[in-house]
Order: sequence, then C-alpha cells, then structure tokens
Amino acid sequence: MPDVEFLLVAGLAVMVGAIVQGSVGLGVALVATPIVTMRYPSLMPGSILVVAAVLPLATLAHEIREADLRGFGWAFAGRVVGTPFGVMLVAAVPDRALGIVIGAVVLAALAATAWSRELPRNRRTLATAGVVSGTTGTASGIGGPPLALLYQHERGPRVRATLAVFFTSGALLSLATLALVGRLPIRQVTAGLELLPFVLAGFLAAGPLRRYLDAGHLRRALLIVVGASAVTLIARNLT
Repeated sequence: MPDVEFLLVAGLAVMVGAIVQGSVGLGVALVATPIVTMRYPSLMPGSILVVAAVLPLATLAHEIREADLRGFGWAFAGRVVGTPFGVMLVAAVPDRALGIVIGAVVLAALAATAWSRELPRNRRTLATAGVVSGTTGTASGIGGPPLALLYQHERGPRVRATLAVFFTSGALLSLATLALVGRLPIRQVTAGLELLPFVLAGFLAAGPLRRYLDAGHLRRALLIVVGASAVTLIARNLT
C-alpha cells in the first residue's frame, strides 16, 4: 500500500513541478528532487526519473509535431557521451564542490545569453549542450538548462516538445543504466509510478499558464526557471 505521507509530500512537489514544466518546458526536477531527496532519500533517484520519463509524454501528446528532432539527435548523442563523464566527476570531485561549480557555470551561461543575440544552434553547439546536460544531469540531477538556453528564442511549443523528447530519452537512459549496474530498487520504480496521477494533474493545471506564456512571455519564464535551477543547486550544496 502506498505511503500516505509520501503521496502528500512528494505528490504536491511533483504536481507543482509538473505545472512549471508543463508550461515552460522544464522544472519538475528542480521542484521535486530537493524535497524527495531530503524526505525520502531511499527513493532517489529512481522515483523522480520515472516521473521525468513520463511527464514529457503528456507534452508530446499535444505538441510532438513541433519537436526539433534533428537538433535532438545531436544533443542526445552529446548526452550519451556526457553521462559517463558525469559519473567520473561524481567519483572524483566532492559532491558539494561539484554542485556549486555546476550551478555557477549555469549562471554564467545564463548571464552571457540573457541579454545577447540568439546563440547559433548547430551540430557543435547542440552536441556540446548535450554533453554538458549529460554531465550535470548525472552529477546533480539538473540537466535541462544547457539545452533550454540554446532554444530560448524559439516558440513555446517548439521549446517544450524538443525538451520533452530530450528529457524522456535521457531519463530512460539513466533508468536503464541504473538497472544494469543494480542500483534501481523496485521500490523506487513503484514510488515513481504512484506519483503519476499528480503528474497528470499538474500538466492539466498548466494549460492556462501555457497559453499565457505562448503569447510572448515564454523566454522570460524559461530564463527564470534556468536561473532558479542554478541558484537551488548552489544553495543546496552550501547548506
């Protein structure tokens, strides 16, 4: 039987995260990971990875035609390369120092792009964003900002659909890797499945906000979420 306290606490966090990601394109890991890690560490990372794999499917059901599949291919290839690099970083660098460095890098990238012209999006920049995302996602659980910054000037449906394909594929890759090395307890998977009704509720609640942001406000919201991701990561590792 599901733990009622877990459903209330983690479910609320996941629902709020789903509202953010359902409207902006990323955010469920930002909101839910710190709370679940603090209250239910034995259920990490599998529970949130299940959520991260399923939530984007709701976006794709509505906007899959908007996905930049060519760009995704190069970014995902970079993620495959970056994932083991992230594992090596975790083994070589103290957790707190690594989290602070990653957060600072994301903030620097945000500052460099927020007031500049559009970044070139080509094979090199997409693959680089994928490598950085794979590294930071594996090392810290926050892997969306590098690719989000690259698509910040695109229309809302294009941003959300492209990130959705990337997040689902990345989460499935991480789940498969954890399972292969024997680090994915079945309880983590079932806990993630128990949270799926909250995922759906959050996505549905995001509808009005999604329409508002698509009316010319998405880029600002995207940059706010990216910045909050970096600040959260730094703060989490300073305390």
